[in-house]
Parts: sequence; C-alpha cells; structure tokens
Amino acid sequence: MKQKLFEARSDLRIGKIIEVNGSAIRIELDVKITELTRSVDGKVYPVGQIGSIIKVHFGRKILFAYVRMLRMRSDIIAEEGSTPITPDDDTRVLEADLFGQGLWSNKDCKLSFTRGVETYPLPLQGAFLCLNGELEAVYQAAEQFSNKNSVSPLVPIGHYIGGNNAVCRANIDKLFGHHCAILGSTGSGKSGTVASILHSVLEHTHEGTTINPRIVIIDPHGEYATAFAGKAKVYRAYNEAATANRDVEQLKLPYWLMSSDELRSLFIGKTEFEATSQNNIIYQAITYARMLHCGLVENVGDEPFGEAKDDVPSAGITLNQILNFDRDKPVPFLISELVKHIDKVQGRKPQKTENLAVTAREKMDSILKKLKVLRSNPQLSFIMDEYAEGAASLDSILSQFVGGSDGKNLRIIDISGLPNEVAGPLTALIARLLFQYKLWQTREERKSDPVLFVCEEAHRYVPNHGEAQYKEAQEAVRRIAKEGRKYGLGLMLVSQRPSDVEATVLSQCNSWLILRLTNSNDQEHVSKFLPDSISGLTKMLSSLTRREAIFVGEAAALPSRIRINSLTKEKLPDSHDISFVEGWLNAQDCTEALQNVANRWVGQHAN
Repeated sequence: MKQKLFEARSDLRIGKIIEVNGSAIRIELDVKITELTRSVDGKVYPVGQIGSIIKVHFGRKILFAYVRMLRMRSDIIAEEGSTPITPDDDTRVLEADLFGQGLWSNKDCKLSFTRGVETYPLPLQGAFLCLNGELEAVYQAAEQFSNKNSVSPLVPIGHYIGGNNAVCRANIDKLFGHHCAILGSTGSGKSGTVASILHSVLEHTHEGTTINPRIVIIDPHGEYATAFAGKAKVYRAYNEAATANRDVEQLKLPYWLMSSDELRSLFIGKTEFEATSQNNIIYQAITYARMLHCGLVENVGDEPFGEAKDDVPSAGITLNQILNFDRDKPVPFLISELVKHIDKVQGRKPQKTENLAVTAREKMDSILKKLKVLRSNPQLSFIMDEYAEGAASLDSILSQFVGGSDGKNLRIIDISGLPNEVAGPLTALIARLLFQYKLWQTREERKSDPVLFVCEEAHRYVPNHGEAQYKEAQEAVRRIAKEGRKYGLGLMLVSQRPSDVEATVLSQCNSWLILRLTNSNDQEHVSKFLPDSISGLTKMLSSLTRREAIFVGEAAALPSRIRINSLTKEKLPDSHDISFVEGWLNAQDCTEALQNVANRWVGQHAN
C-alpha cells in the first residue's frame, strides 16, 4: 500500500508549540518520547536532530522548519532569570526556524512550495516529523520553485542527507553567475568537491545536447590535470616536463600584457613600502618603451627623458602625449628598451637624494638587479622572454583560456612551483585578462560566452591582509567579484582558510558549499556571511564527515546538509595524502635516486 504523505498523523506528532517569535518557534516535546526516536511504518526516525526538518499543519497549509537546538526547559528559565523549576517538571524543548510553506495536492500527488512564511503557527499547535517521502517532495518542490528558466540550470551535485537519498540539484546560473565559495579544512574533501561539481557540469545535457562550459582553473598544486584527462587543456607556467608530456602545454603570458602596476609589483618586489620614486622610475620606463613600439616617440638613446623645454621634452614628445597615453594598454615593448631607459636615460639625470643613505642611482641599480634575476630564472621564461616579431599575439594568448573547438572545455593553469612574488602578479594578470576580455565583448557575445574563473587556494591571492605581492591579485579578483556578473564572468573561490580570505570578496559570493571546518576562527568568519535562520546548520560544521557539506545560498533550493557525489579514482584530483606507513615499507633512496632528484631540481633533466 502506497504511503500517504503530508497527513497530520498522531504517530508523527512530537510535541506542541509553546512560543512563536517571528520565524523562531519553541516546541515542548511529548513526555512519551523517551529515546528521541520514533518508529513509523517500520522505519526509525530520529527526533530533534540538528538541521532536520519538521512540519506544522495549519489548515491546508503545511509550514516547514529547521531544528536549531534541543535543550532542557530549565536551561531556558535559567537564562531568562525566572524562578527555577523542580526536576520533575523539567521538559525538553526543541527550537526551530521556519523557512517555507506548501500546499499538498492528493489528486496530483504534488507539493506546491514557496520560501518564507505568510501565516505563523499558534501556541499549542502540534509539531510533526517529516517522512522520508515528504522530505523528498519538499526538496523537489523547492528546486522547481527556484527555477523559472525555460532551459533548466539545475545540475545534480549530490544527495540530501536525511531526505530519503533525494538528489540535490544546484542552480548553475546562480551558483556561477552570482559567484560561489567552496570552503573546508584540509582533508574535508574540498578538491574532490570542486572536481565533482565540475564533472557534473561537463556531463550535463539539455534535451540530449551536452553543454559547452568555459571554465578556467588556477591550480597552485598541479592536482587537477589527472581529474579531467581528455576534457581539459593543461598549461604549465614552469614546464620542464612539456617535452615528455604532450598533454601539457607551455603557458604563454608575456610581460607586455601586464599593467604598469603588475609590472611594478614584479620588478620592485614584495616590499610594502617601496619609495614613490621607485614606482615613478618603472612607470616612466614602461611609458617610454610602449610609446616607442607604437611609433609615438623616437629612440632617445642616452638623451634625458622628461626634461622639458618650453613644455616639450627633449625626446620630442609633448607632455600632452605622455599624459594621454594609456601605459596599461597591452602594447608589446622590449625589456631591453625599458632597461636602457632606467640605466642610460633616467640614470644620467641629475637627482636630489631623498635619503642621505640611499641615492636615486642606487634605487635604479636595485631595480636593474631584480630585472636581471627575473630574466635569468628559467622558471620565468614564459613571462620574461624578450618580445620578438612573430611572437604570440593577444588573440592567441587569450585562446589559452577561452575559445577552441576541440571539446576541451576546461583550461587548467598549473602554477605549481612558482614563488609567491610571481604567483600573485600572474594570477592578477589572468584575472584581469578575463575581465577585460568580457568587458570588450558585445552584449550578445557575453550572453553566448559566459566564463567561470576558479581560484583555488584563494587565501593566497586575495588574502585578508595587506601583503604587497598580492595587491594586484586582490584588486583583479575583487573587481570580478563586484562586477563580473554583469559581463558573464563568474567566480568560484576555493579555500581551506576562509578567515584568511578577503572579506570583501567573500561577501560577494551568493552561494556557499561549506565542508568540515575545525578551526573556530573559520567557523565564526563563515557564520558572518550566512543568515541567522540556518544557525543550526552552521553548528554542524566541525562534525561533518568527508564529502559532506552545508549547501546554502541562491543556488540551493533549500539550505541543506548534503553529500557530494562520489567520483571514481581517475576523476579525482591528485591531492590524496601520502601514507607514511606505506612509504616507510620501502628502503631509503639510493644515491642514483637522489641524483635524479637533484638533476630535476637544478633543471638538467626533463623527467
């Protein structure tokens, strides 16, 4: 016999409402409930589990609430300062938050659901458990309520826990278009969650047609390439193994694509208090080098630059030309011309020392030394190689991130092994390139070409503190967070330390998948961005098991505890922990093995 749903059955009743305060209700549990379980139709249902859903019948309407807390009445009285009660009169009180209402049609066997509550329950009304079939109907109705599009953006990403294993579907338009964050401590399954969601998107079809997402992943640990074999193009910044691995391509991001601030950050270094004069040295040299390539200025050789006579500099450039020239435009230039300008032109101008201990010439020499170090580092050849005729053009560089017809919809940018002072400006450059690409598209082009930017280890590139090497990355990612949705550029932040992610950027995310968080600072930080009505769910963050998550926000039909879809081994990122016991079963490396490591270290061999 088929189970009837949404009936006020006596065997589902758990207690009576004793207080209604806005969307919060208090329920006094029946004294007959002794073990906080109830057996119904041969199944055992727990009573009072944090985050579980209960219902209240109000005429034809059914009100739904999340359980937030279960405690003794004496605790409440003690908090309120009332007269203590005797142990015999003490009862258990369940506190819950109302979140939605619905109407059940027995004829259609369908629940009509809406978020929010129009009619509030009254004291002494009964509260009831939800059957598994009822929970499944609630989740399905909530997903239909949240989807108003002709093309369904709902993609299955997991299963609701305690919902009869009902499939959890995320609204991808809202998950990506309005930005999202995936947060979780080390070992919580964070990277696997990212891979699982992206695999679900790649496998999603509409009326039999597979979609073609555009997704760019910043991969700081080189772990995602194995998870998307055959579905992704992998570009590696420092790629000695490119000749041995044909699936990995050398990333091309020449220095001339950088803005003047990004170049300044790269050339001067990570000091937060570099002198204004040092900044000006870089800015003047960049302006000259770009203008020289554009034919707006003659090669000045050793002649001083910017020394005006009758409002015209001796290099033959009007001051108006200098002021109106966009030094951030991606115009190629030669590093050798920039170096010459710093060394031979600005270096020969008469200077007044700003500090008796540091002369202007010493500042220039410091910049020139840093440039020499950068240019001699083989790890940075992808960015520091001198521009030459026939080099990659802007459109071919952009094709590393978007475009193409080979069916590889993911672009993985492997920046593992790069020092932080380079990883910061590089991430800033990629984020800014994507934003500028969307900015210069027409509205019709944006509508047909939305892009998702996945920032792994987001606390490295948009930290919640002012490290200078991340300044440009902060500004670039912050701009995507604030303005990207208008241009079809979505942002996914992934971090194991949410308290270290810049609050401005994190607050722009409208959906969250929060896995286990064991650090109290992280838990407190996350709770600031989530509504008070789901405080019961957030209290479970430290006890979630691997691949379990709290899914909240615009992309979630309902704030819920879910289990992310599992993946086969070949679809998982290469981020599993190394077993010490298994490793120590082997003998220690021999001299030849150590030599191989040393050779790879110094770059003498490719594998």
